[in-house]
Amino acid sequence: MTPSSRRLLAAVLCACALAAGGCAAHGGLGKGTPAPPVSSQPRPEPLWPAWTQAPGGSAVGRREPAPKPLKNAPEPGPKGLAGLNPTDVARSDPRMKPYLGKETGIRAPGRAGIRPAVYRDLTGDGQPDLIVAADVPTGRSALSVYAVVNGKIVSILLTIGRQLTAETIGTDLLVHIAADDGSEQAVRYHWDGERMTVVNDERRFRKDGGNTR
Repeated sequence: MTPSSRRLLAAVLCACALAAGGCAAHGGLGKGTPAPPVSSQPRPEPLWPAWTQAPGGSAVGRREPAPKPLKNAPEPGPKGLAGLNPTDVARSDPRMKPYLGKETGIRAPGRAGIRPAVYRDLTGDGQPDLIVAADVPTGRSALSVYAVVNGKIVSILLTIGRQLTAETIGTDLLVHIAADDGSEQAVRYHWDGERMTVVNDERRFRKDGGNTR
């Protein structure tokens, strides 16, 4: 067989081999070859289920009793909290009263006092809840949320911080406070049926290391 004949025969055999293999690419699946099964992703498995946090962010092992109605709070009428003096409600709260002092209402930052009351439905019952915030001379602020439960006023949240601001996201409350290290802490609260509990807590740092506000 001449060299040219051998080269022609080799080319024909190579073409036949490719046709029989379905012209599969190197390293790929050939025609009719079954694909390997897709492996499932691992799922979280708590080591101590009884200590796993329940919905709303409250640890099962550290569940607190439901908040009690404020003893000296005014009775809500047909208008609910919107029909009451917000300062009177806040002063009936033993936890909030120390931050109120003898300060009067304020309309802008820069001095101590009680901010204008805000009403939002955070409990999802269709009735506005009361949000009160007070700025104290030390530069810190206290924010408290009040709701009517079974006809009585209950404090469902108290949080304290510096340069405190807040906003609502649906029925959630997002509170921003500044830290001494120049970071900002953003805490998101959600009604769990008894109180506003933490569902997300983030801390953000500025690149320049300065104050966040």
